[in-house]
Amino acid sequence: MSRKNVRLWGKAMIKYFRVPGRLAIKLEELGVSVPAVLRRANLPQDLFQKTRVLVSTVQLFALWRAIESISSDPLIGLKLGFEAKTERFHPMGIAALSTDNFVAAVKHMARYKKLTAPEEILHQIDLEEFSISFRWLLAIDDEPQLLTDYCFSWMLTIARHGAGKRVMPIRVEYVMPRTNLREIERHFGCQVLIGGSRNAIIFRADDSVTPFVTRNAELLDLLAPQFEEQLKQLKDEDSFIELVRGAIQDRLTGRRPSVEEVAQALHMGGRTLQRRLKDTGSSFQRLLDEARHQMARYYLSNSVLELTEAAYLLGFEDSNSFGRAFRAWEGVPPGDWRDSHRATLSA
Repeated sequence: MSRKNVRLWGKAMIKYFRVPGRLAIKLEELGVSVPAVLRRANLPQDLFQKTRVLVSTVQLFALWRAIESISSDPLIGLKLGFEAKTERFHPMGIAALSTDNFVAAVKHMARYKKLTAPEEILHQIDLEEFSISFRWLLAIDDEPQLLTDYCFSWMLTIARHGAGKRVMPIRVEYVMPRTNLREIERHFGCQVLIGGSRNAIIFRADDSVTPFVTRNAELLDLLAPQFEEQLKQLKDEDSFIELVRGAIQDRLTGRRPSVEEVAQALHMGGRTLQRRLKDTGSSFQRLLDEARHQMARYYLSNSVLELTEAAYLLGFEDSNSFGRAFRAWEGVPPGDWRDSHRATLSA
């Protein structure tokens, strides 16, 4: 696969997650230090002060692994996904509660999730069961267990608020073992199975089509045009970010491309480029790091390049500089990451 094919793969796909600022408040309420989490995840300390919190899949996974590392509570993911007060819901959650029933709510969330993040909410209903699972479209590694817990707990929150009663899942399925299995079963109020082919939460079909007590067609009609307009704006912004990232990767040929060089390739001035990136919540340095990170993972996973050769192609002065950058991205030296990743693929 060529370098250009690596860049074009998923070009039309939005690549950023928009993390709700509410997450930082919930972490503090549950006694988890946000600065410590951000340091452990190697994310900017002002991340949650930004107008929109944008992270890549790798950064999102790092954030949730950091939460698991910093928190001493094995149920922290489940607690972060639970919300007792609807006034604290994100607008997307309010819109979901305004739909006819739980199936409609999940379909509503799936539509907008797929268009605003590299994630899919998968759902299937038959005569007896309604199953929900999540797929991280740009993930190379397995998703953090806490993130799975958070997603399942949030689905249960929507189901219970909408139905106006204590809806119980039939079961929860996990691929990987859990050390706190009994506590998870008490939280969900159902059987938890380990060793499945997917991570999924399954509800009774009858519960899933029970009319929501929170349904509000007028509010949904009011919110829908705003969501559609936001989707259009987000797709335009992500298309621009992808365009800049692509221009950077095209010029990662043994040197570090400058702002002016990339701006010229896009037929604009350097200041204009930086201003437009700032308006989207990003920056040239961030996109350069992401481009290098993406290509580094590709080189180490799919080629026989020596580390010094990979460092040169990515525009680093030497292999030591590359090693420091890669350790910041992945938490391990590039050689160790390559050996571990190839061993996993072989297994």
